[in-house]
Amino acid sequence: MIDIKNPFEVKILLSYDDFDDDTAAARAVRILKKDLEIEKAHVIVAEHLEDTKAIFNSDPSIQAVMLGVECTHCHNTYQVVEDIRKLNKRVPIFLMSSKNFASDIPTHILEQVSDFIWLLEDTLDFISGRVQAAVKRYRRDILPPMFKALAKFAKVHEYSWHTPGHTGGTAFLKTAVGRDFFNFFGEQVFRSDLSISVSELGSMLDHSGPIGESEKYMAKVFNSSRSYHITNGTSTSNRVVLMASLTRGDICLCDRNCHKSVEHAMTMTGAVPTYLMPTRNQYGIIGPILPETLTANSVREAVKNNKLVKEHMNHTPKHVIITNSTYDGLCYNTTWVRDLLKDSVDRIHFDEAWYGYARFNPIYQNRYAMCCNPQEYDKNNPTIFATQSTHKLLAAFSQASMIHILDGKNSIAHERFNESLMMHSSTSPFYAIIASNDVSSAMMDSHGKDLTQGAIKEAVYFRKTLARINDEMKRNNTWFFNVWQPDTVINPKTGEKVPFFEAEDEWLETNPDCWILHPNDAWHGFGDIADGYTMLDPIKVSVTTPGVMPDGSLADFGIPATLLTAYLDSKGIVVEKTTDFTCLFLFSFGVTKGKWGTLLNALFEFKKAYDYNVDIKVALPKIYEADTKRYAKMGLRDLSEAMFLKMKELNTTKALANAFSELPEPDMTPVEAYEKLVKNEVEALRLDEMVGQTVATGVVPYPPGIPLLMPGENAGLAQGSALTYLKALEAFDEAFPEFSHDIHGVEVKDGKYRILCVKK
Repeated sequence: MIDIKNPFEVKILLSYDDFDDDTAAARAVRILKKDLEIEKAHVIVAEHLEDTKAIFNSDPSIQAVMLGVECTHCHNTYQVVEDIRKLNKRVPIFLMSSKNFASDIPTHILEQVSDFIWLLEDTLDFISGRVQAAVKRYRRDILPPMFKALAKFAKVHEYSWHTPGHTGGTAFLKTAVGRDFFNFFGEQVFRSDLSISVSELGSMLDHSGPIGESEKYMAKVFNSSRSYHITNGTSTSNRVVLMASLTRGDICLCDRNCHKSVEHAMTMTGAVPTYLMPTRNQYGIIGPILPETLTANSVREAVKNNKLVKEHMNHTPKHVIITNSTYDGLCYNTTWVRDLLKDSVDRIHFDEAWYGYARFNPIYQNRYAMCCNPQEYDKNNPTIFATQSTHKLLAAFSQASMIHILDGKNSIAHERFNESLMMHSSTSPFYAIIASNDVSSAMMDSHGKDLTQGAIKEAVYFRKTLARINDEMKRNNTWFFNVWQPDTVINPKTGEKVPFFEAEDEWLETNPDCWILHPNDAWHGFGDIADGYTMLDPIKVSVTTPGVMPDGSLADFGIPATLLTAYLDSKGIVVEKTTDFTCLFLFSFGVTKGKWGTLLNALFEFKKAYDYNVDIKVALPKIYEADTKRYAKMGLRDLSEAMFLKMKELNTTKALANAFSELPEPDMTPVEAYEKLVKNEVEALRLDEMVGQTVATGVVPYPPGIPLLMPGENAGLAQGSALTYLKALEAFDEAFPEFSHDIHGVEVKDGKYRILCVKK
């Protein structure tokens, strides 16, 4: 891999079968290697073609390949050329030979190599120069605009008279703690932390220079009319889009499965949210908004029935925001959604925070926002927005995000849109975040298919393995974990159903039909859903624990997923999201067989510890230390049974499904509730005091950060779904404080939940 001490190192792979032979050609190759090394190149020698393939596959930092060809029909060498081109379309490939046999090389190979080296004809200095020139062109071509400019400027080593005050890191070197900080991150981070005063890099606010060129490049890569860098997360991207599109009194159709940033945007804009309710299944997993909810008649009825919509308001929605894919990996057919909504709204906004990779793999065709060619898009169709967290499942720094726009009906001109962007953007951005967006775009541009296919492949291997083990355990009358996925898939050759774990890898890795939610399939639990409307994303893997029946009731035996999460955490494995009986794992580009193999081993270890009722002190040392007296004589199975019994008593899973399946009554808009908060016309109430009260802040269980109650909504009846669910969580947390829930908007005092409500 690239040496972190020298990130700009030139690395060349030289493959020659008889490298150490005492022949004129071999001597020339060795001299050529030395000449390249004198010019500061790192030359890696492979003496066999298999080594050549293995080295190139494992080291993407190689910037040129030199292949020896000393035979007339070198089919193996030609195969290596083809293999390299599958991985990298641009890297220079030189064929080296002491003989002139170019006329015998197949045309399709000639089209894939960059040049020929005649070892005994040209001078070795000349050959070395040609290789170095090719490397320079390659480096110039692969670096995207912003990162190229940033890397160039960072190497100039100019004295800085502008912010930031550490001036390239030198300020940190003046104290011991500062020097440790500098050494920890390395000089390049500080050299690239620059001020907006550096005109060579352009500006994020006026979209000039390399930053502007980078945004044009992003638009090309992600298939949009326009794209924008955002350096403080997709929460900000959502607020930028919504504040550019909405103002006070405008109606916004909001997926109830929305991130809290949408709540913030409703507050900032003064817009009136009209919610679109998604489905829920027996696990509490959020499903899609059903297509019948998105028809023009259904939208009119939803607006008409919204108590916050007054007669004097314009009843035509200005904007709609839908989460795609959902946190659990359900992705819509976006053209279907667009066609359903186009008669109701001119601007459709897909929150794709967890889904920025979809454009780059055909398995997601027509299931992401920017799926239409901007040049051919019918301008009578709605304008489409996509907000994507490039830091979540692409390769970018934390807080890196992008906004993509497909211009259509009632589009927002750049000059107007930019005012909203500037309102939310810092005048002192961290340039490394912008550069990481730039590099992430370049990675997807050149390797998007390979990267996404690799992630899908690893997820499929894991899914099949866990499903097979679960099936074997069932036949042996014992329990194990499973995966939320289809039980069977259709063999595309025979049309017959086969168990998921017996399906061919290629079907599952390439055929979207294997992942479609079909009507009334028991596995997904969303009932009579329209066929083909929704697909499960293969790389978002929900591992299920035993305990839930198909109707959502709890079985006689079960294992709370929170207990599994705590156990995995003790093994250094962090779960993305945990519900009552599911744990979500994201198979990003960095997941390997070794990584998911470790997870699989940990699942086996949990089962063994459970079956043998291993002491909590051994199985969960952090939990034991939190209350040594309670857990002194308790084993893992004892704790699991106690937690499961409490969940069954409180009916938490059913309460969750009910709470998120009903819309609370709105008493005031989010901005009106916020104004009460600012004026301190609020009070903290216990749950038993909240009957009929209006909440002043959102009540948002984490993860995944989906609002249970929005600001301005009524908490409802004592036995209503919202308060029933919150009381169940409060009682569980009181019984098992080491496993308490994280709920934004809730303060816990003496074991009791308190929530800010508007004073009567």
